[in-house]
Amino acid sequence: MGKEIERKFLINKTHWNNFEKPIGKLLRQGYLVSDPSKTIRVRVADDQAWLTIKGISVGASRLEYEYEIPYTEGLELLDSFAETELKKIRYEIFHANKLWEIDVFSGDNDGLIVAEIELESEDEQFERPDWIAEEVTHEKKYYNSNLTKYPFKDWN
Repeated sequence: MGKEIERKFLINKTHWNNFEKPIGKLLRQGYLVSDPSKTIRVRVADDQAWLTIKGISVGASRLEYEYEIPYTEGLELLDSFAETELKKIRYEIFHANKLWEIDVFSGDNDGLIVAEIELESEDEQFERPDWIAEEVTHEKKYYNSNLTKYPFKDWN
């Protein structure tokens, strides 16, 4: 059984803008199924593609199964079957021996930057970089699948 324990945070944009970043990777991801109990998404980046199935979140945990698929099939799934889609630049940064994934969204979600960290347990302690701001783990509007339906540009 696959299990993901992930926490999400907003970014302090001043600190982030002053931080020397690695080269980011453009991600295109679309949702084949997106409802409150499960999502099935396809993601492409560079010359790779993945199919991911996620269950309902309970706290910061949920079931997750991810499979690499042929790149051409990933593109075909996105173009032919995705109900919704988003694009973002992902930066992978190690801080205090933990991987942080920072997503800088574009399109209808331009201006939104979210950082994620995967943990071994929900109560695992970790050090936050200075560019991390408030936690939004339990705010459903920050789920990628919801951002495709209710984009950042429409928030008031």
